Amino acid sequence: MKISIIGTGYVGLVSGTCFAETGNQVICVDIDEKKLERLRNGKVPIYEPQLDILFERNIRQGRLRFTNSLKEAVEETDLIFLALPTPPGEDGSADLSYVLNVAKELGEIISDYKVIVDKSTVPVGTAEKVTAAIKENAKTDFDVVSNPEFLREGFAVEDFLKPDRVVIGTSSERAKKIMEELYRPFVRQGNPIIFMDEKSAELTKYAANSFLATKISFMNEIANICERLDADVDKVRIGIGSDTRIGKRFLFSGIGYGGSCFPKDVKALIRSSKEMGYDFKILNSVEEVNSIQKTIIVPKIKNYFGNDLSGKKIALWGLSFKPDTDDIREAPSRYIIDELIDSGADISAFDPEAMDNIKAIYSDKITYGSNEYEVLKNADALLIATEWGVFKNPDFNRVTQLLNEKVIFDGRNLYDLEKMTSLGYRYFSIGRKEI
Repeated sequence: MKISIIGTGYVGLVSGTCFAETGNQVICVDIDEKKLERLRNGKVPIYEPQLDILFERNIRQGRLRFTNSLKEAVEETDLIFLALPTPPGEDGSADLSYVLNVAKELGEIISDYKVIVDKSTVPVGTAEKVTAAIKENAKTDFDVVSNPEFLREGFAVEDFLKPDRVVIGTSSERAKKIMEELYRPFVRQGNPIIFMDEKSAELTKYAANSFLATKISFMNEIANICERLDADVDKVRIGIGSDTRIGKRFLFSGIGYGGSCFPKDVKALIRSSKEMGYDFKILNSVEEVNSIQKTIIVPKIKNYFGNDLSGKKIALWGLSFKPDTDDIREAPSRYIIDELIDSGADISAFDPEAMDNIKAIYSDKITYGSNEYEVLKNADALLIATEWGVFKNPDFNRVTQLLNEKVIFDGRNLYDLEKMTSLGYRYFSIGRKEI
């Protein structure tokens, strides 16, 4: 099939590459000529495991190409995916200006039947707004479809090629057949393509992310209770996660969720609910809990050092909001860094992939290491903010030699309490005993 992807951000690049990988001809559109030149040369601007391999192969084999001409891409393709940014406004609502502006342009360009697919995360009712914007100038038939993405950063290629489910919102039988044909190669293992109306599809995306965010915040509340009761949140997690009605995933306590999806989608659903006159109490609480949780480890650090962090050097492992990504949007590390700097601490940080993104924000306000051990030299404590695999089994003899004090503040509960006791560390984690 002939597909155009409007927008070469995270969703656009993954979608375009994976569609090309299954034999489709894909044109990606962006207005940033410097970015387009890098893409044409096979350089992926984001870190996502396996993406670079598929990306380079499909460029080389001529199935994936790039242009700054919306008109060229639309005229050559039958399926048009809108993978444009929908950033949150100050009130939490999603900004649809990019989507609707392109929709108006599409109305002026299309001259035969097209299927326009909302791939961006958009509020309920967006399909109607996109349809109206296109209709202002369109002189031909078209259908607007809602097709939300459910990609986990760090596993996006896997999730796209082998999805748990594909959700498609459309009231058009013609569009339904086209979308079913497009996604059939991705669900050969038997996972469903679920068809529904456009509004239900749009709400499904927000509902899914908001529910997962709720599980995380709920477990973080349990962790805070565990600390007050001298209980162990890991044992509680195993105890409730074995219930199939609850499940094991998204029950790990820590310093909260971040990234581009959960914070934005929770805010957007809260805002949409308010606009409909509904007070979404659970999600308001989820957001409040997560806001507090991001820096909940800072008081532990301050307390340990007698509430005086002046001149204390803190080695920070992990900057991205989760492992296997360079995404630092709403990352807990940023909130922690801000509070520690304000308290007079010096930060020396390392992350396998997110260093450049953090440097663009903090510049020389913090220092950086080329590996996890370099930042430990003469540090007064180690703080862990992201559960990268490289941090899970470090050389503790080396760690001990480099640190000024044997103290670790672990925001991701990476280490076994008994092991840390045997190594003689002061070890502070989330929802577990302090040792």
